[in-house]
Amino acid sequence: MALNALANVFRIAELRSRLAYTLVLLSVYRIGIFINTPGVDRSAMNAFMDAQKQSGGLVSLFNLFSGGALEQMSIFGLGIMPYVSASIIIQLLAVVVPSLERLQKEGAAGRQKINQYTRYGSIVLSVVQGVGISRWLASLGRSDAGQGGFNQVVVPNDNLWFTFMTVVSLTAGTAFIMWLGERITERGIGNGISLIIFAGIVARVLPGAKTLLDLTTQEVVNVAAVLGLLFFMLLIIGVVVYVERGMRRVPIQYAKRMAGRRMFAGQATYFPMKVNASGVIPPIFAGAVLSFPATLGAWFPFLQGFQRSIEGNLWVYNGLFVLLVVFFSYFYTALTFRPDDVADNIKKQGGYIPGIRPGRQTAEFIERTLNRLTFGGAIYLAIICVIPSVISSVLGVRFTFGGTALLIVVGVALDTVQQIEGHLISRNYEGFAGPRGPRIRGRVRVAA
Repeated sequence: MALNALANVFRIAELRSRLAYTLVLLSVYRIGIFINTPGVDRSAMNAFMDAQKQSGGLVSLFNLFSGGALEQMSIFGLGIMPYVSASIIIQLLAVVVPSLERLQKEGAAGRQKINQYTRYGSIVLSVVQGVGISRWLASLGRSDAGQGGFNQVVVPNDNLWFTFMTVVSLTAGTAFIMWLGERITERGIGNGISLIIFAGIVARVLPGAKTLLDLTTQEVVNVAAVLGLLFFMLLIIGVVVYVERGMRRVPIQYAKRMAGRRMFAGQATYFPMKVNASGVIPPIFAGAVLSFPATLGAWFPFLQGFQRSIEGNLWVYNGLFVLLVVFFSYFYTALTFRPDDVADNIKKQGGYIPGIRPGRQTAEFIERTLNRLTFGGAIYLAIICVIPSVISSVLGVRFTFGGTALLIVVGVALDTVQQIEGHLISRNYEGFAGPRGPRIRGRVRVAA
C-alpha cells in the first residue's frame, strides 16, 4: 500500500517537478554550508566547536539550527535564524502596534507587506549579528573571554577588512537562504523555511549515528543501551505524531440565512484548536535562556559558580527547563491567539457555539478551552524535550538529537506529507493511508 502511494507521487508530472525542484534547492543549501567566510581558519574553528559541544551554551544551540554551518564558519553561518527571529518580532509587535494589526487583517496584500517588513528586519538582524560574530571570531585564541582554555587563533589576520567581509558574507548568505525558502514555498513542496531547518537538522543524524556506531564497535557503549535508546526514540516519535495531529474541535452552528429568494439551511461545522498551539517556540526560548549562563559564565568569572550549579545537576536543569517551557507556552499563546477576535468573527458570520451565548461568553469559553489545551501542550513539550536527555543519561549513551530537533523534524515532515497527499487526492489518487485510511494532518495554524 505504501509503495503504491509512493508510485502515485511520481505519476503526477507537476508533483514530480515540484519534488525535484525542492531537492535541488535543498542540495544548493547544503553545498553552501561548506563555503567558508574569508579569513577564518576552518580547522581551528572545528576544534573550538568540538570543545563547545562538551560544555553547551548558545554557540551549540545556534550551530544546531544552522545545520552545522556555524561549525564550518560558512557563509550560511547565521542560517535562517535571523528570518525566524524577525518573524517572531513582527508577530509580537502586531499585538501592540495598531498599524501592523490592521495589516494582518487585510488579507493577501497585508501579508505581503508584513513579509516585506520581515525581510528588512532579517537583513538588519543579520548585519548586527554579523558584526558580533566577526568580533567574537577575532577574539578566539587571542584572549580568555568566551573560550574555556581554547588557544588556537581562528582569525589569523584581524582587521577592519575582515569585519566588513564577514558581515557582507553572512548577510548575503542569510538573504540567499531566504530566497531559497521562498522559492521552495512558491514552486516546490512544503514550507521552504521549515524545510531548510529540517534539512540542517537531518543532515547531522548520519554523523551522529556513525559516532554512536564507532563507540559501540570500540565497546565504549553497550549494545543493549543503544538498542534501548533507539526503542525509546521510536516511541517518542510516535507520541509526537499522535499529539501534533490532535486538536479540540469546538462545534459551531450557523443560523438559516436568506440569499435573494432562496433560504439556505444552517450549517454545522467546527473550530479547530490545536493541542500544541505554540509549536516549537517555547522549547527554543527555554533552551536559549538556559544557555545564557553557559555563555556568560565564560565571559564573566563571577557567573561560573551559577553556571556549574545549573549544568552540574541534571534534575535542576531539567526542572528549570520544564518551568520555562510552561511559561513561554502560555506567554506565546496569549500573544498570538485572541479569543475576543475569534468570538467576534464567529458572531459576525452568524454563527454560535451550541449552549453558549455569542459575544463575551463565547470568548470566555474559548479562553477556558485554550488555557486547558495550553497546559496539556506545555507539559507535552516539556516531557518530549526532557526525556531524550534523561534516557541518554540513564543509559550512558550520548545522543545529540534532542527533543527540540525531534519536534521540528516530525512537524515539518507531517506538513510536507500533508501537502503531497493533497496533490494526490486532488487528482483522484489514494492518500498515503489508502482509500479507507485517515487523512494526514500537519500543524493546524489557528488564526484569529
